[in-house]
Amino acid sequence: MPDTALIDPIDLVYQDAHLLVLNKPAGLLCVPGRGEDKQDCLSARAMRLWPDALIVHRLDMATSGLVLMARGAAMQRALGDAFAERRVHKRYQAIVDGVLPVKDEWSVIDAPLMADWPRRPLQKVDAAGKPSITRWRALQSSPPNESAAATHVLLEPLTGRSHQLRVHLLSIGHPILGDALYGGEEIQARAPRLLLHASELGFVHPATQQTLRFESPPDFSLLSRP
Repeated sequence: MPDTALIDPIDLVYQDAHLLVLNKPAGLLCVPGRGEDKQDCLSARAMRLWPDALIVHRLDMATSGLVLMARGAAMQRALGDAFAERRVHKRYQAIVDGVLPVKDEWSVIDAPLMADWPRRPLQKVDAAGKPSITRWRALQSSPPNESAAATHVLLEPLTGRSHQLRVHLLSIGHPILGDALYGGEEIQARAPRLLLHASELGFVHPATQQTLRFESPPDFSLLSRP
């Protein structure tokens, strides 16, 4: 293994001979983009330490949190199948604009999504789009009379469409704070980054059949908002 002092930082949550779980910071790509300035990414950093590391799924550049990577092509296929067959438990946390009711029950957003071609890479709700379902539950709300009210929400995407959580929350009138793609100037100004974090990941290990579950608390809360 190379000297870790000579490589870009990486937050390792778990590793074994078959897979890795990493904690991606906001602002870092999962895979390389176009151009010299977009070559630094989570997968490139991982491959410097684990040459057999392969991407399985992605988070948006602006989103932080847990990312699962495979070690080798066979494990990549097995984990990819688990995602495709919805056998991977995923939860996110976000802070959104406005006040949502805090209760124990989950609510559901069932709104098909498709690419907004004139404004790519943006997505939009459209009846002709792919089925897209998100469960959400409010954890904490600021007082409704506060001038910049917000709600801390728990999110569970039952499908995995591009920008699904961001577009679904926008569609019910509660965009995520700091969203530079889907929020207006006021929404962007209320946070230094997109307040969306992949906080839970659970699955059955394809090689050992052990049930694994990982949690990563977000670095934001209602109390820490500017």
